[in-house]
Amino acid sequence: MKFYKENDFKETQIGRIPKDWKVVKLEDNEVSYLIKSGSTPSRNKVDYWNGTIPFVTIGDMTKTIKYLYDTESKITEFALKNSNTFLVAKDSILLSMYGTIGKIVINKIATAISQNIAGIIPNRENVDVEFLHYALMHFSFQFKSAKIITLKHLDIQMVKNTKIPLPPLNEQRAIAEILSTVDEAIQKIDEMIAKTERLKKGLMQELLTKGIGHKEFKDTEIGRIPKDWEVVKLEKVIEIWDKYRIPVKEQDRKPGSFPYCGANGIIDYVNGYTHDGEFVLLAEDGGFFGSFENSAYIMRGRFWANNHVHILKAIEGVLINEFLMFYLNFMNLVPFLTGSTRPKLTQEDLKRIPVLLPSLSEQQKIAEILSTVDKKLEIERKEKAKLERIKQGLMDLLLTGKIRVRIEGVK
Repeated sequence: MKFYKENDFKETQIGRIPKDWKVVKLEDNEVSYLIKSGSTPSRNKVDYWNGTIPFVTIGDMTKTIKYLYDTESKITEFALKNSNTFLVAKDSILLSMYGTIGKIVINKIATAISQNIAGIIPNRENVDVEFLHYALMHFSFQFKSAKIITLKHLDIQMVKNTKIPLPPLNEQRAIAEILSTVDEAIQKIDEMIAKTERLKKGLMQELLTKGIGHKEFKDTEIGRIPKDWEVVKLEKVIEIWDKYRIPVKEQDRKPGSFPYCGANGIIDYVNGYTHDGEFVLLAEDGGFFGSFENSAYIMRGRFWANNHVHILKAIEGVLINEFLMFYLNFMNLVPFLTGSTRPKLTQEDLKRIPVLLPSLSEQQKIAEILSTVDKKLEIERKEKAKLERIKQGLMDLLLTGKIRVRIEGVK
């Protein structure tokens, strides 16, 4: 494999590319044999469903990064013959046109598709499907423009009109090989993150219900717990610092070095602060409230809080902030919410949340164990972010021809 810098460029509708590359539309014969959206067979016809033919929805596509191997739903041969869907050949491109616009995957199985998805069957004599996947990702700004200018979806003609650069086939394969190597590394990190997240859930379930080394248990309003633990209402063990919150619209915020905090974490940095110290921030609305979700997080030092997050401080000598954060994230807080359009955890409902109260020393040990797992997750997520930045950089260099690469002896 050889690398070299390209010096001879031309200006095109999609930017500067090497002079010996083409700009092509997806619908051009040298790129694709067929571009077509699918259809959803009637859900009311029992003999259309629970068959053996995979049927892709956008939900299936969002669950994967690059390759699609299976689908949640299957249709029958009868449905395929008697509806407007069609079978997309294995190793083609699937592109979402509604909702999650511009999600691109390669189907590793022959599959039928819904009307929200475009199936692109490539001309493999001229186009490498892996290269096509990356090219569509990199030049997806064309999809975003369509979304803003017209309706909040793509139509099939917009997909057909999408332009990509077309290097020689051997160069396409070389580009795809490099980017696939990075994707494989990202996939491995994803698997490590998923494994660590499973470990954390298991530890939370064990430590926050059974504790460490207990042999005697008792039944309580929230289940069986160690005999020497207490169950108390949250209001008994915390201070609420909500009255110091100040919401500021994005256009009115003065840039600075202090975190501006909302329901799900830091959303900006501003000049000034509302709180100073160690606090547990718990979403009031717009957050995640289910069990094992990040409903709460800790802030230390000076920060600015808006009105979408409660500001809590554990009462010293009774409760530890870190233990409280982990416990709130372990709890299912949905039953304490009010409202249906935008569910809200009011201050009154917050106060009545039941909290398990081990001894301070046991709280500390539990928090330390779970914090160790969190640090591992943080390292893994940073590594993934680093690889994703590397991938973006390589895509910019390789898919615009700023750096050229060819596999010797491959045509």
